[in-house]
Amino acid sequence: MRYLPHTLEDVDAMLEAIGVDSIDDLFEQIPEEFRLDRRLELPEPKSELTLERHLGELASKNAVAGGDVVSFLGAGLYDHHSPHALQQLLLRAEYYTSYTPYQPEISQGTTKSIFEFQSMVAELLGVPIANASMYDGAHATAEAALMAQRVGRKRDKVYVAESVHPEYRQVIQTYLSPQDDTYREIPVDWETGQLSLEKVQEAIEDPKDAACIIFQTPNFFGVIEDPTAVVEWAHEHKIKVVASFNEPLAFALTTPPGHYGADIVAGEGTSLGIPMGYGGPALGIFGCREKLVRKMPGRLAGYTVDTEGREGYVLTLSTREQHIRREKATSNICTNQGLMALAAGIYMSLMGKEGIREMAQLNLSRAHYAMDVLESTGQAKRVFSGPFFNEFVVETRAPAKAVVAEAAEDGILPGFDLGRANPKWQNYLLVAVTEKTSRRDIDRLANYLSP
Repeated sequence: MRYLPHTLEDVDAMLEAIGVDSIDDLFEQIPEEFRLDRRLELPEPKSELTLERHLGELASKNAVAGGDVVSFLGAGLYDHHSPHALQQLLLRAEYYTSYTPYQPEISQGTTKSIFEFQSMVAELLGVPIANASMYDGAHATAEAALMAQRVGRKRDKVYVAESVHPEYRQVIQTYLSPQDDTYREIPVDWETGQLSLEKVQEAIEDPKDAACIIFQTPNFFGVIEDPTAVVEWAHEHKIKVVASFNEPLAFALTTPPGHYGADIVAGEGTSLGIPMGYGGPALGIFGCREKLVRKMPGRLAGYTVDTEGREGYVLTLSTREQHIRREKATSNICTNQGLMALAAGIYMSLMGKEGIREMAQLNLSRAHYAMDVLESTGQAKRVFSGPFFNEFVVETRAPAKAVVAEAAEDGILPGFDLGRANPKWQNYLLVAVTEKTSRRDIDRLANYLSP
């Protein structure tokens, strides 16, 4: 049975309207040798029951974290618990859209949910302003670099710490590639795994050319940064500070970036109730100081009161955006991750401040237990002395690639092989532990590594 909505009369009317005799005439520009003149060779159709069984067989080939395998993978995407209530609320038809409401007067529920998301994110990051979300953490961080350049005007050099996630650095380089040599990297202190003021001062040739310094906390190696001295020095030289992140739960226990003076905070929000889905969908989070708001990319939902005293929610400061002034927009991204922002907002509402803090404490305590147990095997050695949250790097006796491959055969994903990010790190294994990682899981990994 063919499911085509157009009747033969409809097709004839459309062909006549565009002055073409037949559908084949529409493809004249394509050489005949590249045209398919037969039916597609597809398998026979299946009944619903047969199709369900077939798809189930295909799905069974996947290894599921927490089920078929014990996973210690992180490196920017973490296996956190997502409440069932959240998943059910996301299915409500009123919210089932990923897009920004261009007509907020008829989308008050969606606009209010975005406003509440912004408010909670701003509090978590310690900044006064947060936008309605962006594609993912890498794009948000790259947009932060462009924003710093706009604010700095003639300052165009972007300095990125080597401890920022390598894929974030690649996206930033892509964003800056049309410019003339504006991307720079700052080496990290390989004893602590942190960004040091000394390394920053050595890397920045002329502070007057620097638009921003970008670091990540916790960084790609899981180390929590202590950027106070770097922030003070940067502000003395009128350099903007961008704090990026992969793991927002860390801010429930550590000082939020806005509190120590970060001008822009940007990163990934999937840890806020969004399940891992083969790497997506993701959620970009973006916040900044109030005086920079007119240079900020992304949608902004605002609260107002109408002439009759009724509260309402609107898209505010929209002259920054493409649908108002395309040529002067602050970003080429003209949408947001509305559905994922809603998920994060529901998660934060369900958990509350104490719940998020307890979740973060579980991550911290189990990760430190894991480090102690793995070191006790004698097969793994802690690499960086800096404090960590729920992820850390160990040096393995064998190449990490071999450790990962062998452990996978026993149903264990022991971590991320850092040799994939840099050949110099081939014996480094990045291990992530969350609230879903039990002590039994950790002991199983330790027993596997034990001689």
